[in-house]
Amino acid sequence: MAPRVRMLDEQAVPAWDAFVRPAREATFFHLAAWERVIRKAFGHATHYAYAEQDGCIVGVLPLARMRTRLFGDVLASTPFCVYGGSVAATPEAAVALEAHAIDLQRRLGVPCLEFRRAGTPDPGWLPRPPLYFTFRKPILVTGDDDRDLERNIPRKQRAEVRKALRRGLTAVTDGDVDRLHRVYAESVRNLGSPVFPRRYFRLLAEAFPEESDVTTVLHEGRPVASVLNFHFRQEVLPYYGGGTREARGLSANDLMYWEVMRVAGRDRGATSFDFGRSKLGTGAFDFKKNWGFTPQELHYCYRLAPGAAVPDNNPNNPKYRLLIAAWKRLPLPVANTIGPMLVRGLG
Repeated sequence: MAPRVRMLDEQAVPAWDAFVRPAREATFFHLAAWERVIRKAFGHATHYAYAEQDGCIVGVLPLARMRTRLFGDVLASTPFCVYGGSVAATPEAAVALEAHAIDLQRRLGVPCLEFRRAGTPDPGWLPRPPLYFTFRKPILVTGDDDRDLERNIPRKQRAEVRKALRRGLTAVTDGDVDRLHRVYAESVRNLGSPVFPRRYFRLLAEAFPEESDVTTVLHEGRPVASVLNFHFRQEVLPYYGGGTREARGLSANDLMYWEVMRVAGRDRGATSFDFGRSKLGTGAFDFKKNWGFTPQELHYCYRLAPGAAVPDNNPNNPKYRLLIAAWKRLPLPVANTIGPMLVRGLG
């Protein structure tokens, strides 16, 4: 019997996640809880589909539609996530889910269908010019001494971590997403980007209580850098992070990511570190390379309606240059009020 495509409902959530967790090509971003987070935090319509055969799930496809006046209309797998696309146990399930996505795009009249696959696009899909790269490497824990763990990072970064410690900086790992949001909001304003709503971070913590934590660096008791981490299959993903203006001079970001690696490797048994995606030609891209990570291109791919183009909503686009420059000068309370209304279209 050919697989049937069904839409995710509450009853199917356990079976969906039971399929995703051991599936080799699946990622943290394929877990079912993202559907609720995206829908509640941003108000986007979600279309999570799975392929079923003989009463069992044999493939999943998370989809959500980002439709905003400023930034266009995209049916994506998956917005606000690094990775996406279908995951299937059989070729038949993969074909059925892809056909479902293409038909859904046609029925909804969406100009662009995006699969955030890490690997090479399948024939028939339009590849994106090189833009996004991910950074992943093993965490080697060889002994009980942190000096052994330090060998995972280059000598220069080890020196920066030691500088931060000599300056009296400390790091804590907990679940305080409100403190994280205060630091993150200032950080992205300084970069010229709108901030996510605090509600989004709270929903993520609620959806993934066992798979998430927050690492924060303190200087004289004040938070200067903070990051939300996800944990999935012995891999840690520091995902939403940033620092205040003083963080760089204090080496706070270096201490923060070292602490993420140290705690994940020591306390959670992590064997891999995923530094997330960054755009080519940005400071974040260079920072991750300096940490000894090799960039790996993300081959996002697209199906376009006639006359449509691949979305180019990124800070490197020249048409956003003046907006970014103006945003950096906004008072923080103003940026925090306007930002969440804009960022829902920038997933």
